[in-house]
Amino acid sequence: MTATAPPRLATYFHVHLVSDSTGETLNAMARAVCARFDNVLPIEHIYALVRSQRQLDRALGDIEEAPGVVIHTIVDDKLRHALEEGCRKLDMPCIPALDPLVSAMQRYLGASTTSRVGAHLRLDTDYFNRMDALNYAIGHDDGQGGQDLDQADVVLVGVSRTSKTPTCIYLAHRGVRAANVPLVPGRTPPERLFQLKNRLIVGLSIAPDRLIQIRRNRLLSLKENRASTYIDTDAVRDEIVQARRLYEREGWPVIDVTRRSVEETAAAVMNLLHGGHGQVEVLG
Repeated sequence: MTATAPPRLATYFHVHLVSDSTGETLNAMARAVCARFDNVLPIEHIYALVRSQRQLDRALGDIEEAPGVVIHTIVDDKLRHALEEGCRKLDMPCIPALDPLVSAMQRYLGASTTSRVGAHLRLDTDYFNRMDALNYAIGHDDGQGGQDLDQADVVLVGVSRTSKTPTCIYLAHRGVRAANVPLVPGRTPPERLFQLKNRLIVGLSIAPDRLIQIRRNRLLSLKENRASTYIDTDAVRDEIVQARRLYEREGWPVIDVTRRSVEETAAAVMNLLHGGHGQVEVLG
C-alpha cells in the first residue's frame, strides 16, 4: 500500500507594495498573482502615498527588517531610482508592476505617458458617477428607496444572504447604479418592482446547503443559537424554490452565486447589462 505524502505546509513570505498613490491597484495585482500559487501566503506590507525621499527611506527601513519581494508603481524617476538602488543593495527583487503594460500600450499608441502622480484618480466625470452610484446603492439597500427603483441600472433580487448588498457596492465602484430587493418568506415583493420598464432585474439563486452554511455562520457571529426556519433545511429549500419560480414567471435572468465570489457575480451582472435583458441562466 502506497503511503500518502503529508500535505505541504504553507509558505509565508513578505511582499512589500510601494505606491505613490492609494496602492489599491498594486494590492489587487499582487493578490491576483499570489493566488496562482498553492500553499503560498503573502504577508503584505503596504506603503501608500510615497511621494518624498523621507517616506521612501522609511519604507526601505521596513523592507530591510523583513526581507521579501518588493513591487512598486512609483512614477517619479528620482524616487524609482532610489527604491531600485535601495533594493539592489539589500539584494531583494524590485518589480515595477505596471511597466510591461505601459510599455506595450506606449508602443501600440505611439504616445508618451504622463508622469503625474495619481493620474488615474483625477476628479473627472467618471469619479463623480461612481460616488453617485455608491450613494444610490447605500440608499437602496435591502428594499429601501423603492419609489425610485426606476433610476437603477440593475436591481438584484434574492433571498437573504445571497450577496446582494456587497455585489451592489462592488457594482457601484464600477459606476453602476444598483439596488437590491430581498425576498422574505410570507411577504410579497414591492409592487413597484413589477412595474419597472426597461430596467435589468436579476434574480440571485444559491444551493440550499451552501445557503444554510452561510446563514448558520451569520447566526454564530451574532451569538444566536435558537432554532429557526432561517436555517431549517425544508424551509430554506422552499424559499429557493419559490424564488426560482418568481424569476421564471417574470422572465428575469438568473445568476447562481453558489460558487461565485462577489467579483464574479458582479462581472456576470455587467455582462448582462452589456448583452441584453433576455432570459439567461448564469450557472455557478
